Amino acid sequence: MKVIRIAAALLIGADGRTLLVRKRGTQAFMQPGGKIEAGEPPALAMARELAEELGFLVEPGKAQFLGEFTAEAANEPGCEVNCQLFRLDIDQAPEPAAEIEEIVWVDAGDVSHLELAPLTRDSVLPLYRALQTS
Repeated sequence: MKVIRIAAALLIGADGRTLLVRKRGTQAFMQPGGKIEAGEPPALAMARELAEELGFLVEPGKAQFLGEFTAEAANEPGCEVNCQLFRLDIDQAPEPAAEIEEIVWVDAGDVSHLELAPLTRDSVLPLYRALQTS
């Protein structure tokens, strides 16, 4: 199975909610982020993707590394994503750009009305909920 290396962000807004994005032509909501380029440190890849997709200018060194997670890729059949996940607390307003078609802020409650990428559903949101209750 082909593995896609990505860096993604668990963005926490001032109100405690987290931001999910949906790429153009897809159905599943997921963390903002994207593919890590050859030789690129994961935190830099995450910061680059946030700038491209949402207009966020973030300091990679301020991101808290949360761990490495693997899941079935949401938009590339037969592929798996290997994700380096970082937490960032933000107070900027996102400006969807590049391939981002839709954004949504969610809290730790019910998100069953959204189609979620496997990584977001199985790894990231349970971690987010645990962080919110600790």
